[in-house]
Amino acid sequence: MDTFITLYPPPYHLLLNLLTPSNHSPQLSSHLTLSDSVFDLFLIMAKFWVGFLWVMLAGSLVSGQGDDDQFSPGGTRREMVPAMFVFGDSLIDNGNNNNLPSFAKANYFPYGIDFEGGPTGRFSNGYTMVDEIAQQLGLPLIPAYSEASGEQVLHGVNYASAAAGILDITGRNFVGRIPFNQQIQNFENTLDQITDNLGADDVAEAISKCIFFVGMGSNDYLNNYLMPNYNTKNQYNGQQYANLLVQQYNRQLNTLYNLGARRFVLAGLGSMGCIPSILAQSPTSRCSEEVNRLILPFNANVRAMVNNLNSNLPGAKFIYIEIYRMFQDILANSRNYGFSVINRGCCGIGRNRGQITCLPFQTPCPNREQYVFWDAFHPTEAVNVIMGRKAFNGDTSFAYPMNIEQLANLDLEQNSQKP
Repeated sequence: MDTFITLYPPPYHLLLNLLTPSNHSPQLSSHLTLSDSVFDLFLIMAKFWVGFLWVMLAGSLVSGQGDDDQFSPGGTRREMVPAMFVFGDSLIDNGNNNNLPSFAKANYFPYGIDFEGGPTGRFSNGYTMVDEIAQQLGLPLIPAYSEASGEQVLHGVNYASAAAGILDITGRNFVGRIPFNQQIQNFENTLDQITDNLGADDVAEAISKCIFFVGMGSNDYLNNYLMPNYNTKNQYNGQQYANLLVQQYNRQLNTLYNLGARRFVLAGLGSMGCIPSILAQSPTSRCSEEVNRLILPFNANVRAMVNNLNSNLPGAKFIYIEIYRMFQDILANSRNYGFSVINRGCCGIGRNRGQITCLPFQTPCPNREQYVFWDAFHPTEAVNVIMGRKAFNGDTSFAYPMNIEQLANLDLEQNSQKP
């Protein structure tokens, strides 16, 4: 990425800002007094350079596609796909809530204590699961939508938002958040910007080769159905609620398909009955089987939806990541994975360090690599890396009907012609 940026001349950032007057910085305000003819010249140059930027994106589509040697001479993995677009909640948010009026933020120490550059808004001590997946795909870390601009979007955008859900009403206790519907609209904004500079046909080809990672649903339970100030539990039993969620989820994924997405990775829900926040509510600090059973119909429905979408949406491929099974495997075989603490957070307050989540400048545990949970709700970087790798190249017990590596290499045109 660094070498890619050097291709562009110094006026590039000025020209890009001139394309979007509503986003002018104070330093550029004086340039708005340019004569119309000079401004037109800048606008033409801007369109040329931004157009060239996206032509380079289109040209990168073949990079790493179908190569037997997936590593460059320097030993780094080749880009298997041109980009990855990420939708989800705090498990994969990387800073989109930072500037929102929200209680769901992680842009303070000790979050990011093991991340190069410190706190970013990731709800982890370091990497999230999609950070690891990006690296496995040969991509740089995907920037947050709230911060991405210009050449930063070349390799994708992360739209995930802490407290967000499939349902718009989910997470309102945290005030500011970006529900899945709005995340899709934000992607559409990105798509419009790309299309203006590359053209609809080229964009469609480019987007069809990108990975779309979606991890939604956790907050629809933790910060909706299980919250006493929501009436949802009185309106639906567990199966009815799962049906409601997946019906809406299906419509949202169809919207992404209609916008050009073709390679989908859908993450199921993990063992939420075993997170420190739930453990802290038990006098014996045991996993809540009631909560674990509650989310199983959702996971079953999503897996069934994957089969249905693969049958009914031409040229698309959906895969399902068994997060629940991954977590159960890690908890059951914690010693084999190098974990010695599975029942409390590394950073938090109260029973299981899960009654109050990690506070600003709180001192976390020193042996973070031995903890499964970072705070009251989220796994440590060590767990995120394990899950990211299992999703990338694991067998069908963890990634169904194929893993992300296979999805990235799949010839969808040939696949779509099969009866």
